[in-house]
Amino acid sequence: MKYNFNLIDRKNTNSLKWDLFDDEYPMWVADMDFYAAPLIYESVNRKAKHGVYAYSFVNEEVFDSYINWWKKYGLNMKKEELLYTTGVMPSITSIIRAFTNVGDNVLIQTPVYHVFFYVIEDNDRNVVENQLIYDPNSNEVETAYSIDFEDLEEKFKNPKTKLMILCNPHNPIGRIWDEKTLEKIAALAKKYNVIVVSDEIHCDLTDPNLTYVPFASLDEELSNNSITCISPSKTFNIAGLQSSAVFTRNKEIYEILEKQLSVDCFNHPNIFSIDATIAAYKSEDWLNELREVLFNNKMIVDDFLKSEIPEIRLVPANATYLLWLDCSELRGENFEDCEFSNLLSEFLREKASLFLSPGVQFGQNGDNFLRMNIACPKELLLEGLNALKTGIEKFKLENNI
Repeated sequence: MKYNFNLIDRKNTNSLKWDLFDDEYPMWVADMDFYAAPLIYESVNRKAKHGVYAYSFVNEEVFDSYINWWKKYGLNMKKEELLYTTGVMPSITSIIRAFTNVGDNVLIQTPVYHVFFYVIEDNDRNVVENQLIYDPNSNEVETAYSIDFEDLEEKFKNPKTKLMILCNPHNPIGRIWDEKTLEKIAALAKKYNVIVVSDEIHCDLTDPNLTYVPFASLDEELSNNSITCISPSKTFNIAGLQSSAVFTRNKEIYEILEKQLSVDCFNHPNIFSIDATIAAYKSEDWLNELREVLFNNKMIVDDFLKSEIPEIRLVPANATYLLWLDCSELRGENFEDCEFSNLLSEFLREKASLFLSPGVQFGQNGDNFLRMNIACPKELLLEGLNALKTGIEKFKLENNI
């Protein structure tokens, strides 16, 4: 390989993943244990060497970077349709404040990224769940999850439901939503005047030779009532540089959101973020190699589980570096009255020093699952898998499974 995806020591770097807790194998929070693409490193290094870290502004080139990158996904954006923000979750926070009132409903599709719950509830809005349908016996190669459209429409009918946060591709199930599915969502949202906020932060992290469908690339009439949140942060592992953008063709929505982002002070760039974003979107070769690494890691996990821990099943997925592990066979009837994923996650941390995210964080219908981050070198992944095997063997022994 041309680029370096080898082991890197991140301890004692004030890393949330490696230094906040003492787990030997922290495979929970969604960042990668890889060096950034060389062009990003060089851009940050040049800025650091300059020695002046004062205020910066958002230049034309950064918007051009977004516009040119998304052309390959069939989405044609204009500069006047883009707003710079400091992150996807700050953007969603501002969107909730701008387009809903206290006591309104915001719909999410669970199991889903747990911070969605917090940002809705902390702004005194109501979380409404459209629970995804899970079929472990699905014949589909790419996914075992689908959308309950009858339930979705029923919840859209409620006049208090003003926003839907769509996760596309979906974290934690790793599904790329196809065009027909997105069109059905868009048609219902239009019918009931619900704004769709599409979080597309994982969009580039698909299996090799696969691509995702931007919600805003749908027919303009269908997607006009939408806001798309995009960022290089997950793709290029630069979340700490705080750079993202929002896109909407709807001029009224744009103007309201522009004002709200300014009020919330979420539109001021980090001194390193502009150059790093531009460099990131010149690093497609690096990304292509990364996707190969992540896909190979997923195959390693699948083979390992089948041969060494058959009680845990890898849910089929085609995007993100976050794997969704079905642990329902371990639960059985022994743990009906508890949050099983919390119990299992804590057990693995205590007995195997392995930190996987408990599925219940992502909604109650995620409680039979654990989420595993595989964005790391193969040797670290194998150590983590062996720790998982050791931990599960101890769990079965202690619980007579």
